Amino acid sequence: MIGCKPKDAYGPPPPPQVVIAHPIEGLVTPSLEFTGNTQALKTVELVARVEGFLTQVFLKDGEPVKAGQLLFQIQRDTYDAKLEQAKAEVLADKAKLIHAENEYSRYSGLFKKNAAPQTEVDNWLYQRDAAKASLLSSEADVTLAKLNVGYTQITAPFNGVAGRRLKDPGNLVGAGEKTVLAEVNQIDSIYAYFTISEQDLFKIKAEYTVNDHGVERIQPIPVYLGLVNETGYPHQGVLDFAGISVDSTTGTLLLRAIFPNPHLDILPGLFARIKAIISSPVAALLIPDEVVGLDQQGNYVLIMDEKNIVQRRSVKKGNREGKMVVIDEGISPSDWVIVNGVFGAIPGKTINPVKDALKTENTSLSQAINKDGLTP
Repeated sequence: MIGCKPKDAYGPPPPPQVVIAHPIEGLVTPSLEFTGNTQALKTVELVARVEGFLTQVFLKDGEPVKAGQLLFQIQRDTYDAKLEQAKAEVLADKAKLIHAENEYSRYSGLFKKNAAPQTEVDNWLYQRDAAKASLLSSEADVTLAKLNVGYTQITAPFNGVAGRRLKDPGNLVGAGEKTVLAEVNQIDSIYAYFTISEQDLFKIKAEYTVNDHGVERIQPIPVYLGLVNETGYPHQGVLDFAGISVDSTTGTLLLRAIFPNPHLDILPGLFARIKAIISSPVAALLIPDEVVGLDQQGNYVLIMDEKNIVQRRSVKKGNREGKMVVIDEGISPSDWVIVNGVFGAIPGKTINPVKDALKTENTSLSQAINKDGLTP
C-alpha cells in the first residue's frame, strides 16, 4: 500500500503580487534644501561696569524685557557722593577762574600805567589759564561721575528675552574683573545660518541675478524654514547675507536668512531645515521616495514591462515634494513603477501586478492614471 502512493510533484510558486502605478505628472517648483542652525538677531551680556554690591534684581528669569527696563541695581551711595564732590570741585574752579581773570585784568591795567611789574601780569595770566584747565578737568569729572551713577542701574538694551540671572543680591560685582549678570537675546526676528555648495550657489545666482543699468545685482531671494517638529516649511523669510569668500576646504559659502518670529517660538540654536526656491514651476514626474533604491550603480526603480517582467531602471533623483521625489531622468509617464511589494520583485522575474493610483497632498500635481480609470 505504501508503494502505491502517488509521488510528490514539485510545482513553482506563483508570481508574487505587487502594486504598480504610473508616476504622477504635474508642476513642481525647483528648490534647494539645506540644514542649518538658528541664531538670535542680537545677543548681549549684561556686565557690571562699576564696582559695588548688588542691591536689587528686577529680572525675572526667562521673561521678555523691554528696551530701557531696569533689571539690576548696584549700590549707588558712593557714586552719588563722588558726583557731589565733583560738582563742588567745579564750583571751586569757577571761583578760582573768576579771581584769576579779575587779577589779570587789574594788573594789566596797572602795567600800562607803569604801576605794576610785567612779572605780576605774567603770573596772573598763568593763574587764569591754569584755572581754565582745572575747570575743564573738574567738569569732565562731573561727567564721569554721572556716568558711574548711571552704570549702577543695568537696563535692557533692546526688546528681547532675558536668560537666568547669574548673580544674586548681596554679591560684590565689578570688582576688578568682568562680572556677567545675565544675557538678553533679541529673537522677534531670528537668523538661520547655513552653507551652500559652489554648484548650488551658481544655480541661485543664475536665477536671481538681474542687470540694473549695466550693474549686476542679486534680487531678494525668498527662503523657507521648518523645524524638526514641523511639517514642510511654514516660516517664510529672505536671504540677507552671504559670505565674502568660499571655504577652500569644504567648497561651501556661508549664508544667512532672516525670519519673522513674532511669537518667539523659534529659539536660538535650533536645528533648521531650509528651502530656497530657484526657479518658476516646471513639469515633472514624481514617485514615492521610498521606492527609489540605491546600489553601486546609483539610484534605480523597478518597473514592469509589457510581459509582466520586472526590469531595473536607473534614474536621476531631483527635489523632494513631501513624501514624493522628482525623477529627472529614467522613467516616462507611461511606465508602470512598482510602488508596493518591492522586496518580492526580482529583476527578470514575472510578477502578478495590481494596478493602483498614487496619492499626493500637492494639489498642483495631477495623476495621469485617470486615463486608466483608477482613483487616487
